[in-house]
Amino acid sequence: MPSVSKPSSLKKDIEELVLSVGFDAVRFTYPAGLEQKAQYFDTFLEKSRHGEMTWMEQKVDRRKSPLTLWPDVKSIIMIGMNYGPGTDPLKFLENQNSGNISVYALGKDYHDVVKKRLKQVARKIHQDFGEEVKVFVDTAPVMEKPLAEKSGLGWQGKHTNLVSRGFGSWLFLGSIFTTLEIEPDEAQKDNCGSCQACLDICPTKAFPAPYQLDARRCISYLTIEFKGHIDLEFRKAMGNRIYGCDDCLSVCPWNKYAVKTNEPHYYPRIELDHPRLDDLAALDDATFRRFFSGSPVKRIGRDYFIRNVLIAVGNSENKSYIPLLCSKLEEKSPLIRAMAVWALKQLCTVREFGEFKNQYANLESDVDVQKEWH
Repeated sequence: MPSVSKPSSLKKDIEELVLSVGFDAVRFTYPAGLEQKAQYFDTFLEKSRHGEMTWMEQKVDRRKSPLTLWPDVKSIIMIGMNYGPGTDPLKFLENQNSGNISVYALGKDYHDVVKKRLKQVARKIHQDFGEEVKVFVDTAPVMEKPLAEKSGLGWQGKHTNLVSRGFGSWLFLGSIFTTLEIEPDEAQKDNCGSCQACLDICPTKAFPAPYQLDARRCISYLTIEFKGHIDLEFRKAMGNRIYGCDDCLSVCPWNKYAVKTNEPHYYPRIELDHPRLDDLAALDDATFRRFFSGSPVKRIGRDYFIRNVLIAVGNSENKSYIPLLCSKLEEKSPLIRAMAVWALKQLCTVREFGEFKNQYANLESDVDVQKEWH
């Protein structure tokens, strides 16, 4: 690992250090100047567009200002790691018998990969300069995307995600806060122009306006963060998306400059390459945990995952899944039973569904499941 020299070549040496551990992009910024983005965040919360993500309401002041999070910070090193897919994720939406998982979750959990390497860089900076450092990857109260834009790493597009000239939509972000003073880079200007492809493609119309997201309508939120019965109006639009959604990312024209990741940890695991819906629906809790070991999918838990899978089954138009759905009517979780009923309704004729209703509905005591029968 290269050594970090004195300030005359400080930025160049830190850049070399960052790239040497496997990151793909690095820029520098200072902690102040996020007031406008903080106002956007306030509006987002005031309109309750964060849904059940109550953790966003916690430590709001720290999230809006790095100086509140850590008063001693002088510079922020923003780092990007490419996870670009080898093929267009949109084409996998056509296979109704397979579950579609967001690109970022097809390999190893990026939190583990990015944080480990950030710590390598941070240790070296501390060792060479004796300055304090703190590393953050997504889980701390830090507005990574506004900081990345401010550093010149990219810009927040109309879908609110970061867009990079060199990597399109596919950058994981991390940051190193430090007491070391480093000359900041220029902010990246918005290059979306008149394009609104990301807004137009959204299956659930989750963007009330450019640069605004209502997470409560977002398939990524619904399949990952939302812990309940997904509203009827969203289920058909979900298609075969069982964990996350890449539509607004995939359609961005700037992806013409994107390149496939060369990080093996982010290559799709073989078992997640077009996984069959019936195989996924058959996972019990133990096999679910083993199957998704080391994957971010594991964090949502088996019952919520099966909920998503059964919605995809209902959208499949494949009547051969009916016996599978009948077996799910005997699951312990009412969440799963309810989605099994809904899926049956999509795949059966009115007469067939009536027969199942006569057989099973009177045995059901949960109010939410009973609603699905009627």
